[in-house]
Amino acid sequence: MKSGKIRWSWSAASAWSRPMRTAGSDAAEAPGARTGNWIERARRYGYALMMAIACVLLSAGPASAQVWSLSPLQRQSYLQYYAPLILQRSEENGGKPGRDWISNYDFDRDGNFANNRYTWVNLLPQYVAGSAAASGDYKHWRIRPTLYTSLVEYTDGGGKGLILLYHVYHPVDKKGNEIHDWERVEIGVRGVGGTPGALGESVGHVTVTSHHDHVMRAAGSPDLNFMSVASGKHVLLWQADEDGGLDPGGATAHELHFVQHSYAQIQSWAQTAGNAKVDVTNDGDKKVHYVWVPEASAAAVSAWGAQPIHYGNATSLASRQDGETPWYAVKRITFELQDIADVFRGQWDAATWPISWTADSTEDVLLETALLDEAGQVEVPAGLQRFYLGSRDSSASSQTDGRNGVLGKDWFMGAYSAETNADIVSGSDKFKGYEGAGRGGDGRNRADASGDLGSLNNYWRQHDFFVHGGAVDTRELYEAGTWLTGAWYTPANGGFDGRWAQLFDDRVAYEFALPLSVAITTAESACREYVMFTATAAGGSPPYQYNWSGTFVPVAGTTRSVRMYWQDTATVTVTSSDGQQVAKTHTYRRVCPGGGNP
Repeated sequence: MKSGKIRWSWSAASAWSRPMRTAGSDAAEAPGARTGNWIERARRYGYALMMAIACVLLSAGPASAQVWSLSPLQRQSYLQYYAPLILQRSEENGGKPGRDWISNYDFDRDGNFANNRYTWVNLLPQYVAGSAAASGDYKHWRIRPTLYTSLVEYTDGGGKGLILLYHVYHPVDKKGNEIHDWERVEIGVRGVGGTPGALGESVGHVTVTSHHDHVMRAAGSPDLNFMSVASGKHVLLWQADEDGGLDPGGATAHELHFVQHSYAQIQSWAQTAGNAKVDVTNDGDKKVHYVWVPEASAAAVSAWGAQPIHYGNATSLASRQDGETPWYAVKRITFELQDIADVFRGQWDAATWPISWTADSTEDVLLETALLDEAGQVEVPAGLQRFYLGSRDSSASSQTDGRNGVLGKDWFMGAYSAETNADIVSGSDKFKGYEGAGRGGDGRNRADASGDLGSLNNYWRQHDFFVHGGAVDTRELYEAGTWLTGAWYTPANGGFDGRWAQLFDDRVAYEFALPLSVAITTAESACREYVMFTATAAGGSPPYQYNWSGTFVPVAGTTRSVRMYWQDTATVTVTSSDGQQVAKTHTYRRVCPGGGNP
């Protein structure tokens, strides 16, 4: 600003802040030179000193009694409370059991995402078959259906607002020809008081991706329906299968739609033998073969009778359907939440990014603060950092499907153009937040909000974020909402930028398993001189090891069965592959007709 004066402004984060000088105050420095200087300083000094100065300038202002922050546990609880409930169609006939399952990045436990498409298409049927036979094949896999999530916490007027992001992950898309399918859900929560669902709190808007479109519904829309239970308020969404052959010209490739029926109506149907269908936005009624339920919502899990996928039950939770299915046959499966930030280190240019990513797409991000792991150790240091985002596909001739990772998605920065309907121009198609053309209703672009003019068209700042207000602005390059200003993300301003943070334990190699149990039975008459008894294990993780002790006669070719004579006593000790162990003792007491025991 002229004369070097400082102008105070009111930010959307409800914290008084003062922006850095505008371009007018640097007229003697050419824009290109200024940009080069910013990048060079960032690389040489990690922005340590400059960011310290910037934070003072950007966050200075009168203290407010309204400033407070959620605890890590509260942030987890909000993400769990508002996690969506997803009703999904499958296309799993023709030997494709489980192809439409939601999964996690490392389901095959090899640390390599580039082979996910090949592995999912070619080996998933064998995993399911191994589950059916309890053979132990692929028992090291961990499907663990996952929504990768994060939370943006900011001060909003006299209160607090949240933006909750959920990224639904599928290993393949489009008839198994493309890798890494990402669909996202954004939920804006207003009037946040620290206890999810408390009086005065409300959902302001929900946005879902439908390919390249961002379809928004605001509070009060009849298309926003929720499963509201004691443990959560779960927006009802429908997701297409990965194939699309069932619905030519219609929903395909895991696109998301809002469910237009109430939960009460759906729950009443779910108690009948009627076919499972729901009406969805812009696409009529759609079949349902899966219901995906947040595992942390106990009431929702109980209402649906949902189960986690594990090696012991995987075969029973594969739909194998593409046609009409009665509600009682719909598979009900739980999903977990993990952090979107889990994958960023693997994309960093000083890490092992070539394993899973290509240089076809990159993103430069100025990190004001380092990225830390769950133990608080630095994974990516502060400074201007480059991330590689091209999706590597090791089984494709081109080695890629041309898609980008999460950091290349406009929605990660909130910089998307909200639409009323997918594929219909009901709003502007491009927001151009990176370039600085995209502005909120207050007329500010991201450089106005951060004070960093040199970032435009050069790099994202770590804490650039546009908060949508819930309405669709049909003007080109304008959106209803605002860029969060200054140091909005600091505790001093009541903020938290969870997109770059770890909130959930990774639970490395975790897989849910029921408690191990053992039964000893026989199919022979109980009046014979000797009888063959067979031990059968359940729960835990197969395969099982059977070890007998006591008085018995071994049976050739098996460790599950032994022969026992009258009054013989034997104990079988069973150990499951997940380390559980149970012992069962049995004594053979002959009982003949008439009660005799010869």
